[in-house]
Amino acid sequence: MAEAARRARGGGGAARRAERSAISFETARYIERNIPNFEILSDEALEIIETNAETILEEIGVNFVENPGALALWREAGAEVDGERVRIPRGLARKLCETAPSSYTQHARNPERNVVVGGRNLVLAPVYGPPFVRDVEGGRRYATMEDFRKFVKLGYMSKWLHHSGGTVCEPTDVPVNKRHLDMLHAHMTLSDKPFMGSVTEPSRAQDSVDMCSVLFGDDFVQQNTVMTSLININSPMTFDDVMMGSLEVYARNNQACIISPFIVGGAMAPVSVAGTLTQVLAEVLAGIAYSQLVRKGAPVIFGAFVTSIDMNSGAPTFGTPEASHITYGAGQLARRMGLPFRSAGSFCGSKLPDAQAAYETANSLNLGLLSGVNFMLHACGWLEGGLVSSFEKFVMDADQLGYLHHLARGVEMDENAQALGAIREVGPGGHYLGCEHTQANFKKAFWKSDLLDYKPFETWDDEGARDTQALASLRVKKLLGDYQQPAMDPATRDALDAFVATRKAASPDSFM
Repeated sequence: MAEAARRARGGGGAARRAERSAISFETARYIERNIPNFEILSDEALEIIETNAETILEEIGVNFVENPGALALWREAGAEVDGERVRIPRGLARKLCETAPSSYTQHARNPERNVVVGGRNLVLAPVYGPPFVRDVEGGRRYATMEDFRKFVKLGYMSKWLHHSGGTVCEPTDVPVNKRHLDMLHAHMTLSDKPFMGSVTEPSRAQDSVDMCSVLFGDDFVQQNTVMTSLININSPMTFDDVMMGSLEVYARNNQACIISPFIVGGAMAPVSVAGTLTQVLAEVLAGIAYSQLVRKGAPVIFGAFVTSIDMNSGAPTFGTPEASHITYGAGQLARRMGLPFRSAGSFCGSKLPDAQAAYETANSLNLGLLSGVNFMLHACGWLEGGLVSSFEKFVMDADQLGYLHHLARGVEMDENAQALGAIREVGPGGHYLGCEHTQANFKKAFWKSDLLDYKPFETWDDEGARDTQALASLRVKKLLGDYQQPAMDPATRDALDAFVATRKAASPDSFM
């Protein structure tokens, strides 16, 4: 009887198994690095790049197209404006960038999910933008709104992912002019992690701000950052009216923008690392400076999306040493400006979540951690050069993000970590499996994948000899099966529903 009582209180093996199999919605805090950044460029090299970038802005200039308001702001600030070409005097753009904050907090509707972007922090967000999706059952196909909702749920359930992202796939079954409303609604209601706004048209950026006002309250939105959104520069050195119009909306409303050149080396920038870095810096300087002309102190991120190119096919390549060189260098340039840095992700060119995908993705994820990235978009789910969001690769990558968390912790050197007591206890010829130190630390000593297979061959073979993609497919189904929607105030949900319905009814459907 006493033994039975002790088993009931302690739980024994059954309780431990129940604990391991219980549904958990735990999300790890954003990464805080305790390891050094890898710096590939000397101070002399950085100064050359900075000087050359200023020369580009002063002598060659950048284009702000179909945006007379932007041209007027630049002219007032002291730039030379010739048609749509803006030439920025040496030092002016850098001076304007000084009002951008070195870090900011993006608030989530669940305050426990807030993230701090900048400093030594790393925030991980999922894949962004693919028009296609892929899974083992349906193959490659155009994405739907139902696919989008599934990805948001997977992101919410993923422990190591801090951010819900934005266009995790492009739902092609919803009109172009209305799909942003459904996507934002999904992020706001199916997850309580931070999210991104729409940038495909300035009015859609305004819808994003207005929906956040419903969710958070108008005063809160104006005084705090609740969205981080992606503003791509049309490299080389062109700032289009759509992206700049969206930036203007977000900057005026105190919402963060990633100012990010979109570069395929050899096509949109020089083939050399130094030349590409120079162009990246020139474009970022101009973009961030413009955000500060719109509103001083608007939160921004120094972005760099850079790949190389296959000179035979023209296809972009990923996980290459040249892209690593550029990303490491861009991180140094961002830190010299005192700004948060966005780059890297689960990049690969593979058509399937196979060995090529794994190699290229591992290279890309690791360089993101070591280069000092603060906001990593595309951290999981990317396939086929960004054309495909893969359900299986989403959970494969999300699992590996745990590796980044543990690597970033660095090496502990307290008395417990030194383990002299354990070494004395075991002595020569013994083993550590049963010693006191192992028993006290084994649960947290090693990172453990929730996906990869470490079973003996016989067990693995008996269970169907499943490869990683098969295991990932099972995990997708488990996560979606375990999903529970985070609570939301019914009045807020009703108000969001009403906003979306009203905006959709205000214009006819358009798929262009």
